[in-house]
Amino acid sequence: MIKSMTGFAAIERDDGRVSLAVTVRSVNHRYLDVQMRLPPAFAEIESALRALVQRRVARGRVELTLTARLKVEAPVEIALNETVAAALAAAGERARLRGWTESGLTAGDLLRFPQAVTVREMPVDEQERQALRACVSEAVGEAIEALDGMRRREGEALHADVVERAAQIGDLVGRLAAASDVGDAALRARLAARIEEIGEIAGADPTVVAQEIVKWVARSDVHEEVARLRGHLEHLTGLAAASGPCGRKLDFLAQEMNREVNTIGSKAEGREAGALVVAAKAELEKLREQIQNVE
Repeated sequence: MIKSMTGFAAIERDDGRVSLAVTVRSVNHRYLDVQMRLPPAFAEIESALRALVQRRVARGRVELTLTARLKVEAPVEIALNETVAAALAAAGERARLRGWTESGLTAGDLLRFPQAVTVREMPVDEQERQALRACVSEAVGEAIEALDGMRRREGEALHADVVERAAQIGDLVGRLAAASDVGDAALRARLAARIEEIGEIAGADPTVVAQEIVKWVARSDVHEEVARLRGHLEHLTGLAAASGPCGRKLDFLAQEMNREVNTIGSKAEGREAGALVVAAKAELEKLREQIQNVE
């Protein structure tokens, strides 16, 4: 069954260590384009998360956003640059001796100089890091699964519409073939009457005239185009019912069908045939618009 390229899913998870929020949305795109916004701490698992998306999504622009907040504050380490601190203390003492300040350098003063004091976040141990990665991967996988479910549900509606429009086009093709036959018969009758009239005047050979009539009428024969159109419609409904991405193939078939209808429009005789060609082109345009949403 076909799937839509549009969808949205949001997942929130809290396991005591970290609070996660994952949002993922997809829209139409010619190819698969995955865009990710991750906290710097999880940049190292971006390729693994991208692989999770690619297992479920074959085509479309996918935007995945992850926000994470650790529940337990990471330990920090404070490093004092003793050389800089000593130089700052000496400068503070000189300022006090000259009467510029009332006291020397304090600890609070040192903290104002990033060159003197550095605060570093201690790295999380490997076991904790693996647990966080697993939690993130599970949450992202759940969000992708929810996105895929929405794309499938929309795909069911798309499938129903595509099949209905294909049936309508098939009906128009049948009516168009019948109208074209009627037009051909009328054309043959008009040509025969006209040629007979001319032959009586000019004395033309009736056999040669008949051959010319057949050649001219053959140019308006649309049975070959009608047969190809019906074949395309059968192929289209088969693709739409099969599993796997088929949007690009369906789009190609719709273009081919439009080409056949244009050819029929240039060959078919009669007012009714012209009106049916216009109706078929309108239905094909609606079909193509729906196919643009198919994965």
